Amino acid sequence: MNDLGATLRAWRERTDPDAVGLPNASRRRVAGLRRGELATLAGISSEYVARLEQGRAGTPSAQVCAALARALRLSDDEEAHLMRLAGFAAAPDRIPCRIPGSMRRVIDHLGDVPAAVYDAAWRLLHWNRLFAAVFGDPAHCSADDRNALIVQFESRNTRVRQTDTERAYFEQSLVADLRATSARYPNEPDVAALITRMAGNDRFRRLWALGTVALHESAHKTALHPDVGPIPLDSNVLTTRNTDLRLVVLTPRPDTTAREKLDRLG
Repeated sequence: MNDLGATLRAWRERTDPDAVGLPNASRRRVAGLRRGELATLAGISSEYVARLEQGRAGTPSAQVCAALARALRLSDDEEAHLMRLAGFAAAPDRIPCRIPGSMRRVIDHLGDVPAAVYDAAWRLLHWNRLFAAVFGDPAHCSADDRNALIVQFESRNTRVRQTDTERAYFEQSLVADLRATSARYPNEPDVAALITRMAGNDRFRRLWALGTVALHESAHKTALHPDVGPIPLDSNVLTTRNTDLRLVVLTPRPDTTAREKLDRLG
């Protein structure tokens, strides 16, 4: 058992089943959650939980760490400690990907509009239910399909429609934002790999050559939903100061039927 495994086991055994909505009527050999219960809450296999606790598994991904943190009701400081044990967020020149519990709660309570959190390389980290309902559930997507730049320049999301003007502005803004990120995190291999991949796209290559540097703050797009039809949306981006996380909130465009359609999906 390593430090990560020992810590996970200690947190599992201290977690009150009632606090996470599980019945606690049957007799338990140990206090806290069973491995299978933690696995169910985190959306992973009980075998994987066992291997993590016994130190027999590889390093868990940031997404798995976040799921375990939610399941165990960890505090922000404890989640940060879990990320450090798993090798994340330890180096100052790496892009932060840990979402504080307070931000998760904000996202989850924005129930009447689609909302999501991205990191500084525009990788989707967390989203609410209405975001999944409007754009398709990211839980079923590959890692590539969770990066906004890859999705945009490789036309991977068939539910998004933009006018030529909207697309030109959005893509220029995203590329300028990525250049700013590359300057802040010059030793981040994931950013270098993303730029190399995107350089194969003609539109990206032309925009990158301009050298523009700016934060991406807003955009306009229309979601094409198979049940309710087109949903015109305004996208506003708030960037956190210390972690460079991007909170994206999509609001219904005024003087359209978007509000009614979002209510139907909600």
